[in-house]
Amino acid sequence: MNRAKVLLFVVLCVVAGTSLWSCGHDEAAHELKAGHADSIIFAAGTEKQYERMKVLADSFEQAGDISALEANRWRGSASYRLGQFRTAEYYFKKALACEVKDEQDQLSYNKSARRLSELLLIKGDFEGSLQVAMPAVAKMKVTKTGSDIDYAILLNNIGCCELNLGRVHEASVSFYQAREHYRNRWQNDTVGRGLQEAVIGTIYTSQAYINTHRFEDALYWIDRTEMLLDRYRKMKDTREDYIDEYKGQIEIMRAVAKLGIDSTEQAAEAYQDFLQTNYSKTSLGRINANDYLLRAGRYTEAVNNYRYLNQMLIERDIELTLDNIQLYLLPKLRANVGAQQRDSVMALALQVCDALDSAIVKRKNDDAAELATIYNTSQKEAKINQQQADMDRQRWVSVTVALSLLILFFIIFIFLRHRSAHRLAHAHKRLEDTHAKLKTAYDKLEETTALKERIESELRIARDIQMSMVPGIFPERDDLDIYAAMIPAKEVGGDLYGYLLMSDSLYICVGDVSGKGIPASLFMAQATRLFRTLATQEMMPAEIATRMNAELAGDNEAGMFVTMFLGLIDLKTGRLDFCNCGHNPPILNNEFMQMEPNAPIGLWPDLEYVGESIDSIKGMPLLIYTDGLNEAENQRQEQFGDDHLLDILRNAHFTKAREVIEFLKAEVEKHRNGAEPNDDLTMLCLKVG
Repeated sequence: MNRAKVLLFVVLCVVAGTSLWSCGHDEAAHELKAGHADSIIFAAGTEKQYERMKVLADSFEQAGDISALEANRWRGSASYRLGQFRTAEYYFKKALACEVKDEQDQLSYNKSARRLSELLLIKGDFEGSLQVAMPAVAKMKVTKTGSDIDYAILLNNIGCCELNLGRVHEASVSFYQAREHYRNRWQNDTVGRGLQEAVIGTIYTSQAYINTHRFEDALYWIDRTEMLLDRYRKMKDTREDYIDEYKGQIEIMRAVAKLGIDSTEQAAEAYQDFLQTNYSKTSLGRINANDYLLRAGRYTEAVNNYRYLNQMLIERDIELTLDNIQLYLLPKLRANVGAQQRDSVMALALQVCDALDSAIVKRKNDDAAELATIYNTSQKEAKINQQQADMDRQRWVSVTVALSLLILFFIIFIFLRHRSAHRLAHAHKRLEDTHAKLKTAYDKLEETTALKERIESELRIARDIQMSMVPGIFPERDDLDIYAAMIPAKEVGGDLYGYLLMSDSLYICVGDVSGKGIPASLFMAQATRLFRTLATQEMMPAEIATRMNAELAGDNEAGMFVTMFLGLIDLKTGRLDFCNCGHNPPILNNEFMQMEPNAPIGLWPDLEYVGESIDSIKGMPLLIYTDGLNEAENQRQEQFGDDHLLDILRNAHFTKAREVIEFLKAEVEKHRNGAEPNDDLTMLCLKVG
């Protein structure tokens, strides 16, 4: 009996020791994997592949290489870079809600808090920004984990919020604390980066006091900024363009602040100092100079500067959102009113109206798209959590069964020991053999089950991501009826479609990537991203095809390609400009279109694609599709066929584009008659006017 207890104790000690070693080993391995994963995601960000950053974060989180906190931080950063601020706020809040388990998590927590407090500050949610930034600073002090730049930026955000909430004394303390951390940063820096950051930080502080009309305090911080810039100027290998630009910004702020305390002559002198900089001759410098000119009532000079507004917007890739209309167009309108230029005032008023209309529509569309993304993300995470819970439950059941068997084996061992030595030895051997077989079978079953569940989970996530990349919401306009659908043959596919509506210009595309599965879906994602990026630059379809081919053919060792139909429709005139890149001919007004042959995209670099046009397609239904429609096969491998497709379109009566798509989907299913899909199926139908 005593020997049995000793044996049980030894077994438990070995198991505990193995578990402790395993935990330590796993922790070290996790840190190594996390560092490698972060470097890969960061590299994608430096290449401005922000959608890929999200995909990588999902994949590494599923593989256990990074924590949920890190994954949400990377998703938030990618969304922020894409201008999806609502989605970025959602992910940063999720990151801060996660448990901080190690130093890497704490660093990600600090960066998430910085970004989230900044987003809320810009949005005007000062209390919300404080509720994020202040606990973050307190946690950094307790854990002693955080860089001086983390402290400085968070404290600067806190100071700006306190100033806007009327807590002037608290704001002053926060700004001084931020300055001390900037000081620590640049005193330990030999290349000037720390001083550059300190200059930018004190400029934000100065501007915060100007915005709240505390001009005396603003002048104090403007002087501090100038001192930092002079210190930077004395370092080796400094950037003259950086010094000139921030010298110009300092003098404009000084002119505004001096004007605020009624020092009109000193304000004019500061403005003259600004005009001595090269920055004053740039488009951005001219626009920023109007902060002073409008306050000083020098409207004619401000109007002259606003002639460079469009150039500045183009150079800095700034869209006329609601915030930017308020920031640039309304002051321009006030300048023209002050200068009594009536014709310009009327023209600007109309421009503001048009810009507001477009910005409101875009804001609604962007909000709807971001809310849909957040909803889909929440649904996906709920499924993942459910799957994880099911797996944990299965593991606990398995462990319980294994422990029960182990206890049973020891009971049998103890009982048989009192019977006879011979029978005990024989039974013990049989039990050991049985235990070994059960353990082997259990290990194989667990390994197979886990691998299968992980593959299925990753494929489901990949499908969700892929489906989110094609639009599911279509515009509702009296002059346009459009609808599309994509049905992959496997979990993920290589078909794609897309549209981009800008005022009365509608870009459309339908494509089919060579091959199927994950490789095709990755190539599809690249093609979709390139189409949207180039379409926003208002290129013609042939130029878009040429640019996409140059990009996709550059590093295409796998030899993949995509056939694609690209179109641009003027909804006012009905004009269709298009380029067909090796794709099936679309059907216009129930007839196949005759088109210029072009090669598929991605095979050979340096190709120049040829575009064509039709003067008007108003009132003519247009159907664009992939060969998953006309080449769909039944169990006897008979294809759906072009003639059958034309017969359906000519003889059936449709009033809406969606009816065409749904009817053709049903007809394809009927034709297959139970056969598995042999290819991805994508269709887009539209009618103008």
